[in-house]
Amino acid sequence: MARRRPILVAVRLTPDESADWRAKAKAAGVPLSALIRRAMARTRTWTVPAAEVERDRTRQVSRIGNNLNQIAKWANTHKGAVEAVEVIGHLIAIKRALAALARFESPDRDAR
Repeated sequence: MARRRPILVAVRLTPDESADWRAKAKAAGVPLSALIRRAMARTRTWTVPAAEVERDRTRQVSRIGNNLNQIAKWANTHKGAVEAVEVIGHLIAIKRALAALARFESPDRDAR
């Protein structure tokens, strides 16, 4: 037996958006309301603190990527004189930095 859903939520759309949503629902073989409920069930939200943690994580990964690019450029420029110990040392530092980022608490993406 279908679950009764007495609450109606109104959403303003352009005619094109409405047509697009209805076409997607038809292609999925479900009513529009079911498609929207499914989409919302998969949607993750961010709390303000979690968003800040994610921004910080993104900055850190960007810095690590920049360092990795500098190491690659240096290694390609000095192919004949590459000092493997120095390159390996930099790569170990990058590995440690990535491990430290992995220890960050995951952002709360399910906050409502």
